[in-house]
Amino acid sequence: MKPVTVVVAVPDPITCESLTASLRSHFRVVLPIAEFVETRATILKHRADVVVADLESTSVGEIAGLLQEFPALSLVCIHRLADDRLWSAALAAGALDCCHPSDIRSIVMAVSRQGRIAQGHAA
Repeated sequence: MKPVTVVVAVPDPITCESLTASLRSHFRVVLPIAEFVETRATILKHRADVVVADLESTSVGEIAGLLQEFPALSLVCIHRLADDRLWSAALAAGALDCCHPSDIRSIVMAVSRQGRIAQGHAA
């Protein structure tokens, strides 16, 4: 089976590096990108299965558009201070969950519930 490929779309370099390193413990291929606008090209180039997107730099509309364009894609949002309204909007747009960037367990669990992790190498 093809390993799960995760794209981490987080503009803050420290958060992106930390999140990428942590997710590599759970997924074989984790690709960091600095700008959400790079997401589409990265998905196409690497046949990505999952995107982790930062809601502080990405709109819910952009999330919905990406998921509409790639219906098989799984997406988990991250946000440092997500409230119920933002969390609900992310889920309504099609995200699996909205987690704190340091909550690796919740990010992995969201992907696992979607059935993607079974194709990965750990969890």
